[in-house]
Amino acid sequence: MVTSPKSPKSPKGNEAASAPAPAPLSTEAQNAAGILPASHWTAQSLPEEDPNNDTDSTIGSLASTTASLTSSIYKYRTIQGRTYHGEMGTAESWEPNDARHVEAMEILHHTLILVNDGKLFLAPLEKKKIHKVLDIATGSGLWSIDFADEFPAAEVIGTDVSPTQPTWVPPNVQFELEDCNQEWTWPENTFDFVNLRFLNGIVDDWYALFRNAYRVCKPGAWVESSGTSTKFLSPDGTVKEGSAMDQWGKVFQEGGKKLGRTFAVYEEDLQRKCMEAAGFVDIEIRDIEIPLGIWHPDKKAAERGLWWKMAVESDIEGYINYFWHAVLGWTPEEAKVFARHIKKEWNDPNIHGYFMMRVAWGRKPE
Repeated sequence: MVTSPKSPKSPKGNEAASAPAPAPLSTEAQNAAGILPASHWTAQSLPEEDPNNDTDSTIGSLASTTASLTSSIYKYRTIQGRTYHGEMGTAESWEPNDARHVEAMEILHHTLILVNDGKLFLAPLEKKKIHKVLDIATGSGLWSIDFADEFPAAEVIGTDVSPTQPTWVPPNVQFELEDCNQEWTWPENTFDFVNLRFLNGIVDDWYALFRNAYRVCKPGAWVESSGTSTKFLSPDGTVKEGSAMDQWGKVFQEGGKKLGRTFAVYEEDLQRKCMEAAGFVDIEIRDIEIPLGIWHPDKKAAERGLWWKMAVESDIEGYINYFWHAVLGWTPEEAKVFARHIKKEWNDPNIHGYFMMRVAWGRKPE
């Protein structure tokens, strides 16, 4: 049996009880972080909505039905008019679980396949060796479903804190309610592949996350982790200090600090560090620039940017609702004004903003 070496813990463990969203940052703390007040945006002329940029009508409805489970798990929390998962362990997801946001997640799933050159994963899996697969924080469930279609002989388990997955799925897929911040319930050496996708702002101990992944992986199995930075960069300085794109990154970074669930996974190289600490070997890293919008001269890069813009714009209010309320204390109306300003920047071909995405994969020694 291969055991995981002892690895360091992050400052906040996962034993804390579930708690409501914290009080917003003080004005002094927001100023120190370089976060502009709501009045900065409401005082400016409101950008006009582009009638040709209706994401909903352009993409169409991709909303999935919800799983048929016991009624108790549908006791969702409501924050500023949007629903979020019910109480489960120490889970505190910042993304809504309503139909509009599930639709946005489905668009993002297709965007990620495009970014990965049509692939669901980058780890070097051997089809004949893949019998049982775990998809942590499956969200809409599309990754689990697509993987099950590609590997019909494999059993695929998708977990999440919300039952937002479809009921009509391939026979080799099942969905379970699990909080990835708790000790995982599966025995050692269970899975041939563990998929960890977009857990920024959700995980309270990244070292514990990969220790759990190592424990449930079979010897020779692979783990893969995907995520992005929330900071917008530009090759020519067109993302200005104090712009809406600049503020986007600052709010998410500060929000992650306040909740103890970091968004600085890319900046702190946590995927690599935590894989190594858990005991994974043959670790590979792929960093990808995502230019938001269609400003990039390279056709392939511009296509990635267009799809990513559509995915975020399809529910931009859902993406910012939690942190603009919990961290900044803004009203929904103030958050919507900010959303209009950042959409204007994303659609400006003279602003060359991009962010970094990282995919990391590693193998448990045999």
